[in-house]
Amino acid sequence: MKTDKQKQGKRNIGIGRRFEVKVYKDLEAKGWICARWTKNVEILKHDPFPKTIGKLIPSRQGKFRKVSTGLPDFIAFKFDSYDNLNLEHNLYHIIGVECKSNGYLTKEEKVKCKWLLDNNVFSKILIAKKGKKRGEIEYKKFGNGN
Repeated sequence: MKTDKQKQGKRNIGIGRRFEVKVYKDLEAKGWICARWTKNVEILKHDPFPKTIGKLIPSRQGKFRKVSTGLPDFIAFKFDSYDNLNLEHNLYHIIGVECKSNGYLTKEEKVKCKWLLDNNVFSKILIAKKGKKRGEIEYKKFGNGN
Protein backbone atom coordinates (compact mmCIF):
# COMPACT_ATOMS: atom_id res chain seq x y z
CA MET A 1 0.00 0.00 0.00
CA LYS A 2 1.40 3.40 -1.01
CA THR A 3 1.35 6.23 1.48
CA ASP A 4 0.53 9.69 0.30
CA LYS A 5 3.75 11.70 0.69
CA GLN A 6 1.87 14.93 1.33
CA LYS A 7 -0.09 13.38 4.22
CA GLN A 8 3.07 11.79 5.62
CA GLY A 9 4.87 15.14 5.48
CA LYS A 10 2.06 16.85 7.38
CA ARG A 11 2.13 14.07 9.97
CA ASN A 12 5.90 14.40 10.39
CA ILE A 13 5.64 18.18 10.83
CA GLY A 14 2.97 17.65 13.50
CA ILE A 15 5.07 15.06 15.32
CA GLY A 16 8.10 17.38 15.28
CA ARG A 17 6.07 20.36 16.49
CA ARG A 18 4.58 18.34 19.39
CA PHE A 19 8.07 17.16 20.38
CA GLU A 20 9.33 20.76 20.42
CA VAL A 21 6.46 21.79 22.71
CA LYS A 22 7.23 18.86 25.01
CA VAL A 23 10.92 19.84 25.23
CA TYR A 24 9.95 23.49 25.83
CA LYS A 25 7.68 22.52 28.74
CA ASP A 26 10.30 20.13 30.16
CA LEU A 27 12.97 22.85 30.24
CA GLU A 28 10.58 25.33 31.86
CA ALA A 29 9.72 22.73 34.50
CA LYS A 30 13.48 22.45 35.22
CA GLY A 31 13.73 26.20 35.88
CA TRP A 32 14.86 27.47 32.47
CA ILE A 33 13.20 30.47 30.83
CA CYS A 34 12.60 29.60 27.17
CA ALA A 35 11.82 31.67 24.08
CA ARG A 36 11.69 30.98 20.35
CA TRP A 37 14.94 31.78 18.56
CA THR A 38 14.11 33.87 15.50
CA LYS A 39 17.55 34.06 13.93
CA ASN A 40 19.45 31.79 11.58
CA VAL A 41 23.05 31.63 10.39
CA GLU A 42 23.86 32.43 6.80
CA ILE A 43 27.12 30.75 5.80
CA LEU A 44 28.99 33.11 3.47
CA LYS A 45 32.21 31.16 3.02
CA HIS A 46 33.34 27.82 4.38
CA ASP A 47 37.05 27.16 4.79
CA PRO A 48 37.59 23.71 6.27
CA PHE A 49 40.52 24.65 8.51
CA PRO A 50 40.72 28.38 9.34
CA LYS A 51 37.16 29.48 10.08
CA THR A 52 33.67 29.50 8.68
CA ILE A 53 32.54 32.99 7.76
CA GLY A 54 28.89 33.72 8.37
CA LYS A 55 26.40 36.14 9.84
CA LEU A 56 23.17 36.10 11.82
CA ILE A 57 20.06 36.84 9.77
CA PRO A 58 16.33 36.86 10.62
CA SER A 59 14.91 33.39 10.05
CA ARG A 60 12.23 32.90 7.44
CA GLN A 61 8.81 31.55 8.19
CA GLY A 62 7.84 28.05 7.19
CA LYS A 63 5.99 27.75 3.89
CA PHE A 64 2.50 27.32 5.34
CA ARG A 65 3.25 27.80 9.01
CA LYS A 66 3.36 31.07 10.90
CA VAL A 67 6.36 29.96 12.97
CA SER A 68 9.91 31.01 12.17
CA THR A 69 12.35 28.24 11.33
CA GLY A 70 15.43 29.42 13.21
CA LEU A 71 18.41 27.35 14.26
CA PRO A 72 18.47 26.40 17.11
CA ASP A 73 14.75 26.00 17.81
CA PHE A 74 14.79 28.03 21.00
CA ILE A 75 16.96 29.85 23.47
CA ALA A 76 16.92 29.08 27.19
CA PHE A 77 18.47 31.02 30.04
CA LYS A 78 18.71 30.46 33.75
CA PHE A 79 19.84 32.59 36.66
CA ASP A 80 22.88 31.01 38.30
CA SER A 81 24.35 33.11 41.09
CA TYR A 82 25.96 36.40 41.89
CA ASP A 83 29.37 37.26 40.56
CA ASN A 84 31.85 37.01 43.44
CA LEU A 85 34.01 39.85 42.13
CA ASN A 86 31.30 42.41 41.40
CA LEU A 87 27.95 41.95 43.16
CA GLU A 88 26.18 44.36 40.81
CA HIS A 89 25.99 41.81 38.00
CA ASN A 90 23.97 38.61 37.91
CA LEU A 91 25.21 35.55 36.06
CA TYR A 92 22.98 33.80 33.56
CA HIS A 93 23.56 30.65 31.56
CA ILE A 94 22.36 31.13 27.99
CA ILE A 95 22.01 28.04 25.82
CA GLY A 96 20.51 27.12 22.48
CA VAL A 97 18.27 24.06 22.18
CA GLU A 98 17.72 22.15 18.93
CA CYS A 99 15.02 19.45 18.91
CA LYS A 100 15.67 16.33 16.83
CA SER A 101 13.66 13.16 17.36
CA ASN A 102 16.62 10.96 16.42
CA GLY A 103 19.29 13.27 17.88
CA TYR A 104 21.28 13.74 14.64
CA LEU A 105 21.99 17.06 12.95
CA THR A 106 22.54 17.49 9.22
CA LYS A 107 25.95 18.60 7.96
CA GLU A 108 24.67 22.15 7.38
CA GLU A 109 23.17 22.32 10.89
CA LYS A 110 26.48 21.19 12.39
CA VAL A 111 28.36 23.98 10.58
CA LYS A 112 25.81 26.54 11.80
CA CYS A 113 25.96 25.29 15.40
CA LYS A 114 29.75 25.39 15.33
CA TRP A 115 29.60 28.97 14.05
CA LEU A 116 27.21 29.97 16.86
CA LEU A 117 29.58 28.53 19.48
CA ASP A 118 32.76 29.94 17.88
CA ASN A 119 31.24 33.44 17.78
CA ASN A 120 30.03 33.27 21.41
CA VAL A 121 26.33 33.59 20.58
CA PHE A 122 25.63 30.70 23.01
CA SER A 123 27.75 29.17 25.74
CA LYS A 124 26.55 25.72 24.66
CA ILE A 125 23.96 24.11 22.40
CA LEU A 126 21.90 21.14 23.54
CA ILE A 127 20.35 18.59 21.19
CA ALA A 128 17.06 17.24 22.57
CA LYS A 129 16.11 13.76 21.38
CA LYS A 130 13.56 11.14 22.28
CA GLY A 131 14.69 8.70 24.95
CA LYS A 132 14.40 4.93 25.03
CA LYS A 133 11.34 4.99 27.31
CA ARG A 134 8.06 6.45 26.10
CA GLY A 135 7.87 10.18 26.87
CA GLU A 136 11.52 10.43 27.95
CA ILE A 137 13.68 13.30 26.67
CA GLU A 138 17.47 13.07 26.51
CA TYR A 139 19.74 16.11 26.18
CA LYS A 140 23.11 15.85 24.48
CA LYS A 141 25.67 18.66 24.36
CA PHE A 142 26.68 19.64 20.81
CA GLY A 143 30.32 18.88 20.09
CA ASN A 144 30.53 15.45 21.73
CA GLY A 145 30.97 13.39 18.58
CA ASN A 146 28.22 15.20 16.66
